[in-house]
Amino acid sequence: MEQLERYRAIVDDFAAFRAACDRPLPSAVRVNTIKATVEQVRVALDDAGIAAEPVGWHDGLFVLPEQSAGANWPYFHGWTHGQEEVSAIPATVLDPQPGERVWDACAAPGSKTTQLAALMDDRGEVVATDNNLGRISALRTNTERLGATSVAVTHEDGRNHSLKPFGGAGYDRALVDVPCSCEGTIRKNPDALADWSLSHVEGVAGVQKGILARAVQVTEPGGTVVYSTCTFAPEENEAVLDHVLAAEDCELVDYDLPLTHRDGVTEWDGESFDPAVERAKRIYPHHNDTGGFFCAKLEVTG
Repeated sequence: MEQLERYRAIVDDFAAFRAACDRPLPSAVRVNTIKATVEQVRVALDDAGIAAEPVGWHDGLFVLPEQSAGANWPYFHGWTHGQEEVSAIPATVLDPQPGERVWDACAAPGSKTTQLAALMDDRGEVVATDNNLGRISALRTNTERLGATSVAVTHEDGRNHSLKPFGGAGYDRALVDVPCSCEGTIRKNPDALADWSLSHVEGVAGVQKGILARAVQVTEPGGTVVYSTCTFAPEENEAVLDHVLAAEDCELVDYDLPLTHRDGVTEWDGESFDPAVERAKRIYPHHNDTGGFFCAKLEVTG
């Protein structure tokens, strides 16, 4: 994991950070409130003899320290869905309401898409976009298993997302959980950094900028856009925000996050970013015994 050495200057207690990255991450599940209540799932897991530990900051998440997320009947019946704890942050921050129109710009395989639908009581419209047909198959399977009937799936590059099939109206909210270098997933995927390269980080950052810019463009003024990644790289995080803040009509806003975190960094590798990027949140594995994550909330201003 020598690639992580590049973050020594921006990570507090780097030794604890490296030690956390070496520890395996237990499975976690999200309660699918379209089909079941938290209490029903709690009882079902207990009756099945499955150890489940509630997550303090989110009532609908359980850690399964001794079993995989999908090896039980509540999963097969769509009562639960395997979802890493920090993966539940973006949809929670976006906070979609029943009846709204929401765009999930990089939707497959559907963990956050179906979470959005559940937060909306499956009322409204969630347009779920992905450019990978293989992953779209998983997206459709998960939406069907979880009973998310408010989801409409589109196959397209998020950078070129068209509003025409949906009447041309903009969205109330958009979720931009972009493809990234996945450094923060190393606890569940020890090979995540096997093919890491700076050229890949810089290349994917260009795609991320395009998708986030398009999300701002198709969201109505006053609407909310949430940007997130599972990487530590400022090139894919603060630098992307800095670019879009300068190019589009939007501003970063602060939000409450009941997890230990650090502010976004305003300087990296000789480059300075808009001071507003401090309003983004960085979550490191050693802070909450989770994966690594980055999340920012924007308001569209024009």
